[in-house]
Amino acid sequence: QLVESGGGLVQAGDSLRLSCAAEDLTFVRYTMGWFRQAPGKERELITTIDKSGDSTFYADSVKGRFTISRDNAKNTVSLQMNNLKPEDTAVYYCAAEFEATTQTIEIARVDFWGQGTQVTVSA
Repeated sequence: QLVESGGGLVQAGDSLRLSCAAEDLTFVRYTMGWFRQAPGKERELITTIDKSGDSTFYADSVKGRFTISRDNAKNTVSLQMNNLKPEDTAVYYCAAEFEATTQTIEIARVDFWGQGTQVTVSA
C-alpha cells in the first residue's frame, strides 16, 4: 500500500512537499507517479519517475515548478511543488505501476493508489 503525507492550504507562490511511503511491495520494481483530481474534473497524471530514478515525466501544467524524486533505500517518493497556483488545487494521489514499459502511467494500469491528500492554493 501507499501512504501519503503532506498537503494543506497555502497561498499562491508558496511551496509544498508531498511524500508517499510504500509498504509491503518491492518498491524498486515500480514506476511511481503522482496524479491529481480537481473538483468536477477527471484524474490527471502530472509526473512519473522510473524505477531507477533516472527518467522523469512532467505534464506541461507543472513542468518547471514541480519535481519528483524517489529514495529506493527508504521506499519513498516525493513531490516538491514550487510556485503553486490556484489551479493546482486538487486532491493529489500517489500511484505505482509494476514493471511499467512506458514513461507515463495510465489509470487502468495503476497497481496501487495512495489515499489522496488535499492541496488547496488560495489566490
